[in-house]
Amino acid sequence: MTAEQVLELIRKHSIEYVDFRLTDVPGQWQHISIPAAEVTEETFRRGIAFDGSSIRGFRGIEESDMVMVPDPSTAFIDPFTAHPTLAITCDIYLPDGQRYERDPRYVAQKAEAYLRATGIADTSYWGPELEFFIFDEVRFRLGPNEAYYFVDSAEAAWNTDKPGSSGYAVRTKQGYVPVAPTDSLQDIRSEMCNELMRIGIRVERHHHEVATGGQVEINFAAAPLVRSADNVMAYKYIVRNVARRHGKTVTFMPKPIYGDNGNGMHVHQSLAKDGVNLFWDENGYGCLSKLAMHYVAGILYHGPALVALTNPSTNSFKRLVPGYEAPINLAFSKGNRSAAIRIPISVTCPKTARIEFRTPDCTANPYLAFAAMLMAGLDGIRKQLDPVELGYGPVDKNIYTLNGEESKRIRKVPRSLEEALEHLERDHEFLLEGGVFTEDLIQTWIDLKRAEAEMVRSRPHPVEFALFFDA
Repeated sequence: MTAEQVLELIRKHSIEYVDFRLTDVPGQWQHISIPAAEVTEETFRRGIAFDGSSIRGFRGIEESDMVMVPDPSTAFIDPFTAHPTLAITCDIYLPDGQRYERDPRYVAQKAEAYLRATGIADTSYWGPELEFFIFDEVRFRLGPNEAYYFVDSAEAAWNTDKPGSSGYAVRTKQGYVPVAPTDSLQDIRSEMCNELMRIGIRVERHHHEVATGGQVEINFAAAPLVRSADNVMAYKYIVRNVARRHGKTVTFMPKPIYGDNGNGMHVHQSLAKDGVNLFWDENGYGCLSKLAMHYVAGILYHGPALVALTNPSTNSFKRLVPGYEAPINLAFSKGNRSAAIRIPISVTCPKTARIEFRTPDCTANPYLAFAAMLMAGLDGIRKQLDPVELGYGPVDKNIYTLNGEESKRIRKVPRSLEEALEHLERDHEFLLEGGVFTEDLIQTWIDLKRAEAEMVRSRPHPVEFALFFDA
């Protein structure tokens, strides 16, 4: 869609407001709305001004003037506003017309440009699978003398003794694809899918997920890197607001419920050149090419540093623990969900050959996470890394059941956000190739995340009262 087509869309649908949206460094959408009558073709050339000092990870107050320039190809009619509103994703510029290096979308765009410049491929395809919980109620409070949270779902295993219970609770770890009435969220998921499709996101399927308490998944089709990250941002917006329509709430937190599976964002990825999938080789392991294996090696070799970008919350590491299908093992295998990298083999063909990196979660900024994974994979290709020689597998066993020396030989992801950030600090040269990431952005990210980790580390935890109050 061009600027002219967007203006025609505004006229055709009697749009009253245009919502200009940007993504901050941690990965949240922010927005400014202006009357549609004020939007002209000049708006698409010059953008609109905003205060960058009030956006997390951007600029200081002494250099706060910034510009957001809309990308007309991202326009969609917002289905949730009372006044007809058109939403458009923006790129961030400095007042002198230069792109802003900390703009996450710019990083993703540079990653795509770097891929083309290498000559290895011209397109990378990304198919993230976002898991989330639909809760009926959430309450939390944090103060100097108290800290608590409470979540609830009518279909949760802990609610079978409540008055009015139907008895069709989802048992802990047994929520994968039951039918109604156990699955009580079919219609709301279908409504979410309908809204996603209306704004141009191609939905492939939806279903209940493993955990009790309303865990679900909606999958959309793979797309090139920047477009896929755009889709993640719109996806989160759509599902949260459909839930709100129904008096429910959505969380993408990796581990909101203790003792059950958490939310991941398994990321399918592949490279193509001139329309040909470069990951396919019918004679390779899992029908993967040597190039794909080098890519796998890059992801696993840089895995400890990548986790600081793909799993960037303290809560991420509540999910990355043994016992809950958690992808903590830096290994690859075909059709094996206990390895960090699974090679899907059920429908493999020259067009669909790909890898699935299962470790990431939805607290990641998709622009930065996808770009980082691509850079790690390309580093593996550039250095001709071999995942077998490096000891990453293949491991065609249930890794969760291994013990002794066999288990010790398999590398694990970091056990905390602080540890992951230390790995990123030591290992990020691969991200700087082609100017895709900058030292400034990486240090900004580390500083932001260390501050979050310190907030958690320095506060008393309710479990500590249970353990130590009577010490």
